[in-house]
Amino acid sequence: MHARTRIALSAVGALTAAGFLAACGEAGSSGTEAPDAGASGAGCAPVAGDQLVVLTDDKNLQNTDNIVPAVNDDAASPQVIAALNRVSAALDTEKLIGLNRAVDVDRQTPQAAAEEFAAAEGLTDGIETGPGGELIVGAANFSESETLGELYRIVLTAAGYDVTVQQIGNRELYEPALETGEIQVVPEYAATMADFINNKVAGENAPAISSPDLDETMTGLREVGEQVGIVFGEPSAAQDQNAFAVTSAFADEYGVRTLSDLAEKCSGTATVLGGPPECPQRPKCQEGLVEVYDFRAGEFSSLDAGGPQTKTALTTGEISVGLVFSSDGALATG
Repeated sequence: MHARTRIALSAVGALTAAGFLAACGEAGSSGTEAPDAGASGAGCAPVAGDQLVVLTDDKNLQNTDNIVPAVNDDAASPQVIAALNRVSAALDTEKLIGLNRAVDVDRQTPQAAAEEFAAAEGLTDGIETGPGGELIVGAANFSESETLGELYRIVLTAAGYDVTVQQIGNRELYEPALETGEIQVVPEYAATMADFINNKVAGENAPAISSPDLDETMTGLREVGEQVGIVFGEPSAAQDQNAFAVTSAFADEYGVRTLSDLAEKCSGTATVLGGPPECPQRPKCQEGLVEVYDFRAGEFSSLDAGGPQTKTALTTGEISVGLVFSSDGALATG
């Protein structure tokens, strides 16, 4: 779904991702047939509401797309890495949602939102200065990446570097530029970047090295990164990955807080799952919900990938649960 590799589902709306982030994962061996999602219980009818909340993925269906700084090896001085790690240490998913809300809902510029966040978090306090020089921070062409790029600019400037943020485009464009040193730093997503580089070095059909376990994902990411001259800093607690949301009113009415709750209480004919057309065949969407959680919706509504169609269908009570991005600025926090 995002600027990662989530298989041909471009996000519209809060993240305005440019179709190079994987969406729901690749289809299985058949790639054509949806899983047996037959529902026999009563289910949970949609409940309209203004606030959207993400259901906890308590069995780790999704991989660990934590935000992590990616740095060209020649530029990866200790001061550069330490400065970027300041951003990672300050971010969690709730704060990332707040940054996205500031840009996508409140219409601040990415630069203004980043400056405000950096001041509130004291990101530049006591930062160690390095040898200096020019650095280009590449940003993908969606607002979250731009905001993260601005945060990187702030800490690297405080560390004594002359920093420019340059919007590059999708991963297929900026990753080679990062390898060659045309750009020096990019905000990345651990699981998706791990599989992207692995597919380059080991072939398109190589088994995925990403995992629901962050340590395993980072080990694999650093190993393949070394092969192409890219160094990775510390991952943040902030994740931007596939998630499933309901309205707060739905969660309260049915007592649903996790995907296990959803499967136990809401499998049945009245439940409507919404998502992109590919969702029924994707292991990170309906197929995964069936296989990992034994969740069986009564109906699937073909919408978009975490965009305005899905969010509107949730708030107006057309669907019970919908695929979103976990850092979407439209989500409720706290």
